[in-house]
Amino acid sequence: MHKTINSTEFRKMILVGAKLLEQNRAKVDALNVFPVPDGDTGTNMSLTMQSAVKELTACPSNAFMEICDSVSKGALKGARGNSGVIMSQILRGICNVLRECQKEVDVKTFVKALESGTKVAYGAVSVPKEGTILTVIRMMSEFASKTGIKKKNFEDFFNVVLEEGERALALTPELLPVLKKAGVVDSGGVGLMTIFKGFAAALSGEEINTASLMETVSEPTDDFGDNSDIINMDLGEIQYAYCTEFFIINLKKSTTLSDIDRLRERLMNLGDSVICIGDLDLVKVHVHTNAPGKALTYALELGELDRPKIENMLEQNRQIRAKMEAEKKEMGMLAICAGTGLADIFKDLFVDRVIEGGQTMNPSADDIATAAQKINAEHIFVFPNNKNIILAAEQAKKLVQNRTLHVIPTKNVPQGFAAALEFNPEANAEENKTNMIHALDNVKAGQVTHAVRTTTLNGFSIKEGDMIGLDDKKILAKSATPEETTMKLIARMKEDFHQVITLYYGEDVKQEDAEALCDKIAAAYPDCDVDFHSGGQPVYYYIISLE
Repeated sequence: MHKTINSTEFRKMILVGAKLLEQNRAKVDALNVFPVPDGDTGTNMSLTMQSAVKELTACPSNAFMEICDSVSKGALKGARGNSGVIMSQILRGICNVLRECQKEVDVKTFVKALESGTKVAYGAVSVPKEGTILTVIRMMSEFASKTGIKKKNFEDFFNVVLEEGERALALTPELLPVLKKAGVVDSGGVGLMTIFKGFAAALSGEEINTASLMETVSEPTDDFGDNSDIINMDLGEIQYAYCTEFFIINLKKSTTLSDIDRLRERLMNLGDSVICIGDLDLVKVHVHTNAPGKALTYALELGELDRPKIENMLEQNRQIRAKMEAEKKEMGMLAICAGTGLADIFKDLFVDRVIEGGQTMNPSADDIATAAQKINAEHIFVFPNNKNIILAAEQAKKLVQNRTLHVIPTKNVPQGFAAALEFNPEANAEENKTNMIHALDNVKAGQVTHAVRTTTLNGFSIKEGDMIGLDDKKILAKSATPEETTMKLIARMKEDFHQVITLYYGEDVKQEDAEALCDKIAAAYPDCDVDFHSGGQPVYYYIISLE
């Protein structure tokens, strides 16, 4: 029985929690209420946890402070979707308390950590919604502080707290009517419970293989055809100042392959980015270090030096930063979308950078921050263009350096286009931000896709494979074909003041079909200007904009 847990055990708790979620993420995904093929809760939470594991695995220290900081940093960098962001904040709050511990944590301290996790998570959401993952962590935390704190060991503590978590999950449909109609509990809450069950399993000794966990970590999303990277280093981040390169030739007769291995180990103690490869004829060495002389001296013990090169990376960085400051502009724009056609339209609207992301893959906070760092501007307007990416964009603010991110809460691509059109280089950042946010009210958007599960929702009896039309809140139309569904959706959405109807057709739609549909819409609404463009987006046959 564990009356306390040490840093090694906490490390294992994170690993096992992440692994258990990975093993069950398809089950969590299946609980999503909307029947659209989107970036699902289980996947987003799992990728967030795997990012925390990646950072934790790279942490050489076993002190609580360093371990907790690694978990917090990794979870924040990898936070995807609303559920992933909230999970990252729960971990951050927990780690804020545990990082102050020296050697061991008792139940009382862990209860405080849960309270902190709850507080930080609620603080991350501007309008917290009950019946979600937030409700589950709050009820578990409140129960822990009243009842769980009386338990003398962690096994008994987790048993009662997890029981309360199950009660909280069962309550979510009563708090969120959409869950009750679908006959499911909150998927984010199930993801949270899965992680906490992993915590308990790590302490009880239940065997869960974590060896393959890192194999599934997703690569960052790519920029759309944009390879123009701006190097953005901060002087404070350069730990080792001198890039040192050389060859060792004419090796001494006494030198062995083991000596080359020992040289590599000595260089790793001097710095990082170590390359030490070769044989008894030639050795190539590369190292970033603050003691290049020592590196050369060590090498001389094996043989002669050839073509030594030592570069001062601090001075290089000063020159790069000076150039960047000279070329830096006041404002820039960053958009997130899926589809090369949509990306091209954003670029035509002078958006500086477009990264891939949308329903099929929510970019992480780190993906967004990395893209923003590549825009050489003081103020950067971010268009998430999806309601499940807005929170991650907000968290990206904590990861950028020497820039201010302004997240314009665009819930769809047409709103992103409207916001970008409002950009005025003559106005200041606050004026642009205000105008962009106001522009969102002038756009109504809808999407046409296919149902991926059978359900009853918003008054529709939906079968897997049905064509459905929806706005940002609910399903408004259903039919047998994308074209018929589009016509029904426009009829439900259009209001008298709308004067422009624009179609963006997806990667599975032929141009001639989109053109024929455009003509049909123009005939049905002769008072409107009707146009169509290739969006190239996955998942959605058509994205519709009404202005």
